[in-house]
Amino acid sequence: MPMLKVVVTDYIEPDLDWEAAECRRLGLDFSVYQLKPAWAQDLLAVIADADVVIVNMAKISAEVIQGLQKCRLIIRHGIGYDNVDIAAASKQGIVVAYIPDYCVNEVAEQAMMLIMACQRKLVQQQAILGESAARRQWDFNSINPVFRLHGKTVGIVGLGRIGGTVYRMLQGFDVDFRIVDPYLSEARRLKFGVTLCSFEQVLQESDIITIHCPLKWEETYHMFSLPQFQQMKKTAVLINTARGGIVDLAALDQALNQGELAMAGIDVYEVEPPLPDLPLLHNPRAICTPHLSWLSEESGLNIRQKIMGDVRRFLAGELPVHQVNAGLPFRN
Repeated sequence: MPMLKVVVTDYIEPDLDWEAAECRRLGLDFSVYQLKPAWAQDLLAVIADADVVIVNMAKISAEVIQGLQKCRLIIRHGIGYDNVDIAAASKQGIVVAYIPDYCVNEVAEQAMMLIMACQRKLVQQQAILGESAARRQWDFNSINPVFRLHGKTVGIVGLGRIGGTVYRMLQGFDVDFRIVDPYLSEARRLKFGVTLCSFEQVLQESDIITIHCPLKWEETYHMFSLPQFQQMKKTAVLINTARGGIVDLAALDQALNQGELAMAGIDVYEVEPPLPDLPLLHNPRAICTPHLSWLSEESGLNIRQKIMGDVRRFLAGELPVHQVNAGLPFRN
């Protein structure tokens, strides 16, 4: 009987030696590639006969899925899964798993870091220090205005695992909240003791808005663009550590330049890595980080263990812990 085949299309770890050893111990054929930007035919050249596909950022389109001859499980290495065509996978009877419960604290901490860095204008402070040291005289005029976080209104778009963690982290700052989440269960709303509001209220009333919703092409793609920025306070700060496509970065750059909002902290991009001439990267009103909100030694180990746990469940005929297309059984 042939060995079951597990293929990794692309990965962010330094190596997958531990996974390879685990798969050898389990009697699995394990192959690893770095095919993040690959075309469909290049992906199919290595995963067409896979039983399990583990994917980070490679695009698992309908075309790719149609070419999978015997795949029964796709595991998305991460919280989001917008690079996998879920409808096509479900139609072909392929279970899709993801790992929504790793790096929750890390992403929340990155959002908090960006909130503080934007609110206190950290980059401008560093520039002022250099300029004042060179002149041997303090000059703080260029940084004004700076506002304290205490007493401000924070809008949270999405009160899931990460949004909820940010909410808890902000409790000590004595801020008010405006929260929008059309999918929030009543039980979770009561657990947090929050009142939900409209998206328009979040835009118009928040001093800081932090985004923690998934990218859904029909619902949240470019949900922040010029019309939304024009509704925000001119002193407002926008933070995105969720998915790049949620914010129209060209419109954000324009809005920052026109003073529609004060600052932005961005960790995710519609094209990754972003092109070097992306205007936002050179905008003094933006603090941009390289999609590293997930990063920590702890989260890196955690997700590897969780993915291998789902592989072991697959071998035992059990469904993954977190199934995107819930209710779909493994195909025969």
